[in-house]
Amino acid sequence: MGKPYSVLVVDDHPLLRRGICQLITSDSDFKLFGEAGTGLDALTAIGEDEPDIILLDLNMKGMSGLDTLNAMRQEGVTARIVILTVSDAKQDVVRLLRAGADGYLLKDTEPDLLLEQLKKAMLGHRVISDEVEDYIYELKNADNDETWIASLTPRELQILKELAEGKSNRVVAEDLHISEGTVKVHVKNLLRKANAKSRTEMAVRYLNH
Repeated sequence: MGKPYSVLVVDDHPLLRRGICQLITSDSDFKLFGEAGTGLDALTAIGEDEPDIILLDLNMKGMSGLDTLNAMRQEGVTARIVILTVSDAKQDVVRLLRAGADGYLLKDTEPDLLLEQLKKAMLGHRVISDEVEDYIYELKNADNDETWIASLTPRELQILKELAEGKSNRVVAEDLHISEGTVKVHVKNLLRKANAKSRTEMAVRYLNH
């Protein structure tokens, strides 16, 4: 796998953000891409390049986590975006996952478990804290439509299989001997055809079809 995975930490609480960054750098499987205290700063940070994972707070001043997530997906950001929040409200969980989050974790998660969950996210899994996992049944109906897979070109199907293995755009490009920019274009087309908000949602539906 293409390790270490780069992580952008987005949280408006300086002390907590510092602690999360230190946790990330304590594990050799990860490296710190950067940190941001607002959604706008986060969007600026990924203007030129994308991290592998964006760890995003929900309740922030100015742009909320949902606003930031929507803006990132609208701009075609294909990084895995995992929400890290204190909110265990059902409406927040469902809303964020529908908007394209690849995971929803609570801030009282044990540090070792948080790192383990981020690694699972990089393997294409949707990661959800146990306390709120029951809420995702409302999302199940959207996962059953398989007709989009039949509409894929051979190259798109090839790339989808790579994504389902949790590979980053960079690794897919290296495997298929194409540019990373070309991979990004294909990922955007795949997301559109799958009517999916995130690559993880798309991979899960592909693996379950």
